[in-house]
Amino acid sequence: MALPWYVAGAAHPRRTLLLKGFAMSSKPIRDFLANPLDVPTAIRQRRSIKIFKPNPLPEGALQQLIELTVAAPSSWNLQDWRIVVVQSAEQKAALQAAAFNQPMVTQAPVTFVFAADALAGNADLTPIFEQALATGAWSQATVDYFRNVIPSFQTQLGPLRREYAVKDAMIAATHLALAAESLGFATCFMNGWIEERVKAVIGAADAPDLAIACLMPVGYAAEPRRDPGRLPLSFNVFTDRLGNPYGAA
Repeated sequence: MALPWYVAGAAHPRRTLLLKGFAMSSKPIRDFLANPLDVPTAIRQRRSIKIFKPNPLPEGALQQLIELTVAAPSSWNLQDWRIVVVQSAEQKAALQAAAFNQPMVTQAPVTFVFAADALAGNADLTPIFEQALATGAWSQATVDYFRNVIPSFQTQLGPLRREYAVKDAMIAATHLALAAESLGFATCFMNGWIEERVKAVIGAADAPDLAIACLMPVGYAAEPRRDPGRLPLSFNVFTDRLGNPYGAA
């Protein structure tokens, strides 16, 4: 099997940038932003990067990444993620300390903290309803139904409200990872941190219903990483029920 372009060192078929940020001229970066990767390519080539260059993101890139991130779907369109974009040296150092001193937090120019608000459904949802009505996505009947059903559904979830909110935040984080990859940036899903310390860093120490879903540094890779491979589909993909491997005769 041929190695991907970013491992083999060949030029990307649509760009001259090698290894996503290892050639640091301004022209390839602008071309990357103007001509992003398609989704299947971004999915296949993305790797978790542990060492980042300190180079800042080009102008406009962060805004574009944020907009693509919050385009993610969420339960009832509650958009119950709370995303903190950590950029200052002081905040990044504090966040690194809360994440077992993993260096990529301070190496990368920006680290996203994805938090999840378990009580988002208790808020005034009028802005969500009005926007959906204005775009024509929801009818008045749909809005009226959601206005009545969402509170009772949230109550029935009980302690699972936290889990639902975290799932929504992780969907948004996945959007960020793929958006970043498509635009030529590296990322790393970080699941090693102390929640209460992370919450203190982002100003949520007194928010018991806010959960930390993940941390994600974004920047330019300072290392190439190979695909470690995946198990055959028969190991963990099944048809209809567990024990019936996908593709089995």
